[in-house]
Amino acid sequence: LQNRQQNRRQTIENSINISTFEPTETRMETLDNKKSGPHEGYVLVTGGAGYIGSHTVLELLICGYNVVVVDNLSNACEESLIRVQKLARRPLKFHHANILDEKTLIPIFEKYNIWAVLHFAALKAVGESTKIPLDYYWNNVTGSLNLFRIMERFGVYNIVFSSSATVYGHPDTIPVNEKCSLGPVTNPYGKTKLFIEEAIRDMCAANNKWNAILLRYFNPTGAHPSGIIGENPRGIPNNLMPYVSQVVQGRLPFVNIFGGDYDTVDGTGVRDYIHVCDLATGHVAALQKLKTKPGCVAYNLGTGVGYSVLEIIQAMSRACGKEIPYKITKRRPGDIGVVTADASLANVELGWYPKFNLDQMCQDLWRWIESNPLGYPEPSNEAKQILQKLST
Repeated sequence: LQNRQQNRRQTIENSINISTFEPTETRMETLDNKKSGPHEGYVLVTGGAGYIGSHTVLELLICGYNVVVVDNLSNACEESLIRVQKLARRPLKFHHANILDEKTLIPIFEKYNIWAVLHFAALKAVGESTKIPLDYYWNNVTGSLNLFRIMERFGVYNIVFSSSATVYGHPDTIPVNEKCSLGPVTNPYGKTKLFIEEAIRDMCAANNKWNAILLRYFNPTGAHPSGIIGENPRGIPNNLMPYVSQVVQGRLPFVNIFGGDYDTVDGTGVRDYIHVCDLATGHVAALQKLKTKPGCVAYNLGTGVGYSVLEIIQAMSRACGKEIPYKITKRRPGDIGVVTADASLANVELGWYPKFNLDQMCQDLWRWIESNPLGYPEPSNEAKQILQKLST
């Protein structure tokens, strides 16, 4: 495993010269002349400008797929897609559109020969979902149903859905496998993921033309090893690793650790963290699985290794060479001590294995933060025009 990790990272480093990474506007004009790749038809990626979406789009392009990205940019930036094309040295098609708006989606399905959809587009903050649940149900559930109706209208019956381990609620067993009971889910975000899964299962049961893979992932983190693309949270982050990152930068004073009396190695909660690039390869493996017409299948994507909050902080401290201040406070209602994934089904049926460990996740995340302390810059008008030109 260590040899595979080292070889993959060396290949990436050899192909990318970070020090000569060119400004946003440069080289985009030449991308449209590149060959389209060996795969017939297009893969439509909703939410493809976001954190997990952009890393997956990069992996798709590298693997030769033709990609159309749809994103309303409510929590993303065109700059991520500009950089993805530079890394892949291949173009993609981008449409600034909202899956809630049928009038913007229909022309896209009319224009491209789409054979599969990777569906990421969603609001995704657990805490926020408890404050504005109606927005989450409307955006995530209604948007997904609208997308599925248009897919069926145009005869596109293949989908990979970006789900979440939150659908398990308080799991029956640890590590969590796909046979565990679903729910009860305690927050609106997780409920939207579960409702969409149920809709997909019902669609597949009613019409055997549908093929769907539900990917339930645990705690994504890290960034592309180049440091060129990564997570770009707006405001105060809801998840641990982006929060730790802002403490490292001095933008937040300390990390709040909720609970120090769990039955774990150091008393803090333990979770399964997975590198975002491993998630990306998992989506490509799922896309390949769709070609076998599997019906509706769910897979966990995780490492199977649990890391405590303090272990996360210590690993990030090693990566950046700084002490990270923290305070241990009382537990949050509903939190449990340990949640890790059993991803053996994905190992066997998708041929997928995670390749990055915790230290690599933190090193890649820190490289991204150092290079982009404020996240993505707003692309210039010229760069936006070039990106739009590639789609028209």
